[in-house]
Amino acid sequence: MTTQTVIAVASDAGHNFSKITKPVITVIAGFGVQGDAHGGATVQHLSDKKKNPDAQNLRQVHLIHAELFDELAAKGIDVKPGQMGENIVTRGIDLLGLPRGTEFRFPSGAIIQITGLRSPCLKLNTIHPNLLKAVVEKRADGSVNKKSGVMSIVVTGGDINTDDMIDVVLPEGEHLALECV
Repeated sequence: MTTQTVIAVASDAGHNFSKITKPVITVIAGFGVQGDAHGGATVQHLSDKKKNPDAQNLRQVHLIHAELFDELAAKGIDVKPGQMGENIVTRGIDLLGLPRGTEFRFPSGAIIQITGLRSPCLKLNTIHPNLLKAVVEKRADGSVNKKSGVMSIVVTGGDINTDDMIDVVLPEGEHLALECV
């Protein structure tokens, strides 16, 4: 078990692309972030809701690693916390390398569980014209590395604060690679 850090938290009641950073967010079990447009037991993402409005919401809380912002800044792309629609920005965790089912435990008792990768969309280019290309890396073998964060569900509710430490707990058994949800 390793301990890492929350750099920023954000939420937005509207279905806006970017979210507003705050000192604290409250997560609710089976729902997501209190007061956030993507909270709910069933899918809330507008395009997904059109396809299957009764589908389970596996995208209750969106996380991005601050190291991505560092990588983008080195390419001349300035991105601030909350700007890519994430609820939690972490530092010191290889989010994209975690298996499905990994739990993040916070000091308040809140627990979120990773469900999969975030599928990046063209709206990222409203932040910078090259942002989508920068977070979708095509490898020499033809595979694609999507680097725009991970999605999760809330297992146990509580507050998540900027500067909270995170205990990362890997699932028992077979480790399943993350896929887009």
